Amino acid sequence: MWRRGRIIAVFAVLAALLLLAHPLVPNWPGNAGSLLETFLPWTGALVLLLLLAALLRRSALALVVLLLPTVVWGASFGGKLFDQRGTGGDFTVVSHNVNDENPDPAGTARALAASGAQVVALEELKRSEIPKYEEALAARYPHHTVQGTVGVWSAFPLRDTRPLEIMPWTRALRTTVDTPKGAVAVFVAHLPSVRVRLDAGFTAGGRDAAVERLADYVAAESAPRTVLVGDFNGTADDRALAPITARLRAAQDEAGDGFGFSWPASLPLARIDQIFVGGVRPVAAWTLPATGSDHLPVAATVAL
Repeated sequence: MWRRGRIIAVFAVLAALLLLAHPLVPNWPGNAGSLLETFLPWTGALVLLLLLAALLRRSALALVVLLLPTVVWGASFGGKLFDQRGTGGDFTVVSHNVNDENPDPAGTARALAASGAQVVALEELKRSEIPKYEEALAARYPHHTVQGTVGVWSAFPLRDTRPLEIMPWTRALRTTVDTPKGAVAVFVAHLPSVRVRLDAGFTAGGRDAAVERLADYVAAESAPRTVLVGDFNGTADDRALAPITARLRAAQDEAGDGFGFSWPASLPLARIDQIFVGGVRPVAAWTLPATGSDHLPVAATVAL
């Protein structure tokens, strides 16, 4: 039993090293490190496969060595296996990439309004469909702004709204939401898409450049309370989002229900739709049921 399963044990050690040293995996060639970090939680599936192999091989050596990646994975992601949501809070925001090919914009809008959020942020708005969202959300959200392909609908007044130049066309905005407990600076962004190509690897150059520009706007923000939401086409573990995560915290990490995977909606594998906060305390974070989009809506409640 102690001589069998040496190859399994080697892979177990490699899995642990991958979890511990993923920041050291180079991004050249093809943004390999960034791609790995996008799906980093799924290394747990690799550990389970190795465990199954060790049991089938009846290898005591492999089972003992597998404790190493199991402990490392548990320390990194074990908390997300449980519901960390609390109760209370003052301010709930929903963010949703509604998909410009959404077959039911009005139904999507009604579903988001039913969440009870005070603020709804939408990304990938199609110009011809915007009136449908406006009509469906008007009763609950009397204040709204649309800048390019992103918009904010709010139960509270908005001011100081402006588009943000993070790419050649407008896919980001900044506004102030005047809540009964004070002002909150709200940023909405839809970062450039990424692709995995055989000839070029993980192509994320446009996204990474947009992250840098967006982070500059966040760094220049003078409001003490900040909420940044949107489709980042990247996870909070991805090193490319470090300019953001160095300043703001992911609500899902601190107060989430599970991993909060949001894409693709039919079989969520990664959380690329984010709610980052600063100067407020996350109370709860979760995903909403699927709409006509290929993304799931994400939500968070914070205490001001």
